[in-house]
Amino acid sequence: MNSYQVTILGAGSWGTALATVLNKNGHNVKLWMRNEDQKENILKNRVNHAYLPDVLLSEKICPETNIKKALKNAEVIIIAIPTQQIREVLRENKSLFPENALIINVSKGIEKNTYFTISQIIKEELGSYDFCVVSGPSHAEEVAMKLPTTLVAASSRRILAEKAQNMLMNEYLRVYTNPDVTGVELAGALKNVIAFGAGVIDGIGYGDNAKAALMTRGITEMARLGSVMGSSLNTFAGLSGIGDLIVTCTSMHSRNRRAGILVGQGKSMNEALEEVGMVVEGVSTAQAVYELGKKYQIDLPITSAIYQVLYENKNVEEAVLHLMTRSKKNEMEEIVEYRPVEWDV
Repeated sequence: MNSYQVTILGAGSWGTALATVLNKNGHNVKLWMRNEDQKENILKNRVNHAYLPDVLLSEKICPETNIKKALKNAEVIIIAIPTQQIREVLRENKSLFPENALIINVSKGIEKNTYFTISQIIKEELGSYDFCVVSGPSHAEEVAMKLPTTLVAASSRRILAEKAQNMLMNEYLRVYTNPDVTGVELAGALKNVIAFGAGVIDGIGYGDNAKAALMTRGITEMARLGSVMGSSLNTFAGLSGIGDLIVTCTSMHSRNRRAGILVGQGKSMNEALEEVGMVVEGVSTAQAVYELGKKYQIDLPITSAIYQVLYENKNVEEAVLHLMTRSKKNEMEEIVEYRPVEWDV
């Protein structure tokens, strides 16, 4: 297996977990962060206390706060920054990105105001780069503990998806490839919105039946939006779709579910975010998805209800009641059109 110079932008839990994987697989890893105290703590104790306090980091993983040093000679650049901060980091440092680097995005969200996926942000700020997105059901805490996990690497070019696959795969991390970049990006972002809703259901105490219904109808909404934006239904039936939805809706590792639980228990959005203490991508993504639904004139009732709870102060019980008492539907008439996505080359 080839060894690469890898720079990970973002030293949160997922960026740090991937650093352990790539180091274990024999790659040279730089882990960039903004916080000097975080860097010094890693250098001294080999632990990222703020995000993965129980994981010992190899001395071969190099923490760095100087982004120029971090990006120098990088062959692969992994973006693990919260979605709403990505454009700023790219715009401020575009001259530092090596021209022939492969950019792999592992963040999951949609940009507010523009409603861009991350690949669209990268193209607008950096121009044409080799690009791949890696997503799927993968809590950082479990990956760092070397528990069995599966991911999907998506690129329009097969060779790039396979490069990411080869870099990441080992005995506890299995990676599949997929040509549907838009679908994988959308699935990873949209499931956070549904997971927030699942947390609300748990917080209210509505039980397993309600949560199963929300997850099932939620994946239908995800696929409906993905279809009108050019994605394949198969993607939403796969790891980045139903797979990631299941794990995010059911685990307490999920920030989105935890925030939803707190809102369901009566806390405000700001109180919930403060208690979770880390970025909750589903909150900003809910607004973006709500606006995309209006743009494409498609029905997204669950997303709309979550948007109203978050941004219009709608009572959560009223929102659920509204969902339950909508006009009658035939489940089969809502199936979206199948559209395959093929490799470019």
